[in-house]
Amino acid sequence: MITYFLIFGGFMLLSWLISYQLKSRFKKYALIPMNYGLSGCEVAEKMLRDNGIKDVKILSVKGELTDHYDPTARTINLSHDVYFGKHVAAGAVAAHECGHALQHASAYSWLRMRSTLVPVVSFASNWVQWVLLGGILVINVFPQLLLAGIGLFAFTTIFSFVTLPVEINASKRAMAWLRTAGVTDHITQPKAQDALKWAAYTYVVAALGSLATLLYYIMIYLGRRN
Repeated sequence: MITYFLIFGGFMLLSWLISYQLKSRFKKYALIPMNYGLSGCEVAEKMLRDNGIKDVKILSVKGELTDHYDPTARTINLSHDVYFGKHVAAGAVAAHECGHALQHASAYSWLRMRSTLVPVVSFASNWVQWVLLGGILVINVFPQLLLAGIGLFAFTTIFSFVTLPVEINASKRAMAWLRTAGVTDHITQPKAQDALKWAAYTYVVAALGSLATLLYYIMIYLGRRN
């Protein structure tokens, strides 16, 4: 138990450090203008146009770092600062989200797998904590409940790991296009790449943290008779 909390505490600290570094990098690169004075929205429009994608809308949404691609609605949702920002951080994030649209258009296998898991993970997320809590409380009487909770949590863990190649590939697509389209140069390209690198680290930590938690519940289930 103590070992788990030390590991979990370590992940929490690491997650906070990466989140801090990510926000710090974005603030830093928000001071560096994007080539040609393009805003995040304009970068997204150009990337979609260059790749022949005409059925995806670009929207401005509330919040900070709330940028995401919605494959169901076919929309690229950019936070206010990214949508209107004319800096490297905005351009990098906008291109990354367009990378997901490119994945969708090319039927990228990992994105399809991730989309398939969404309904299951959505259901699991609504019930998993209650099932796990109940399973721990009645573990000596009805251990199958905890096992069911472990099964639900396993879907969220799998989802976290499936998300990794999706995010990494979207960044690779973004960086390749930014370079070939001339939107970034030898000065701004490394900065855009660094911003996306730190964003990717958040997904890595989340996946590893989810795996550590899953193993913790498995240990509780296996040690129920001790």
